[in-house]
Amino acid sequence: MTIIPAWAARAATIFFSNRHKRQEAMKKLKTVCSLLTLGRLDYEEAWKIQQAVAAARRCGDTGDTLMLVEHNHTITVGRAGSECNILASEKTLREQGVKVIEVDRGGDVTYHGPGQIVGYPILDLRGYGQDLHRYIRLLEEVIIKTLACYGLKGYREPGLTGVWTAAGKIAAIGIGARNWVSMHGFALNVNPDMRYFGLINPCGITDRPVVSLHGLGIEAGPGEVAACLARQFAEVFAVTYRPGRAARRLVT
Repeated sequence: MTIIPAWAARAATIFFSNRHKRQEAMKKLKTVCSLLTLGRLDYEEAWKIQQAVAAARRCGDTGDTLMLVEHNHTITVGRAGSECNILASEKTLREQGVKVIEVDRGGDVTYHGPGQIVGYPILDLRGYGQDLHRYIRLLEEVIIKTLACYGLKGYREPGLTGVWTAAGKIAAIGIGARNWVSMHGFALNVNPDMRYFGLINPCGITDRPVVSLHGLGIEAGPGEVAACLARQFAEVFAVTYRPGRAARRLVT
């Protein structure tokens, strides 16, 4: 039996007690964030929710919020977008039930649909460096860490926004901000019908393929991936989710 001297026992007690206090202090420093998992919504409905939450955030009536949602088939055209990157005719889009909506985010043309997790962080960016380029890099880091959870290597492509794998682009990012409160966000392809990407030049890019987790052999569903995304978002942005808030489950 090893006998620990009294002074060593006291030192160990003080050390672990102080470490516990430091950990508790670090937790208290984290920003509190609401997490809303909204299921599948038409793009317009989710956009109205975004606008309402962002307006409340700018007024200080609510805190930071992360919205996670799936959309019905939609093509969005950003501020830098060109309808020349929509390859399908209006008749084809109508027959396939695809809406086309112009939005106030950065970027070009993007497809959203079932099986794709879309994240809308509504944050006061003054608490996260007040730098839009840094913010985009943080969003990319959330996706990269999420892919790593499934054994996949994601990376940034110089000069391009989003997250890539060796097989192609797996996540698109397009943001907007007003008075430093962010809107729009990212879209991660989990298991969408990839044929819909053939209706557009995704993000205006014509020479790079688009891929999904399912296409890379990952069988996880949108609900599981959304939960992983939320965990990685909390880690990268150093937030803790507000307890006791009701949220609809993400379903397909």
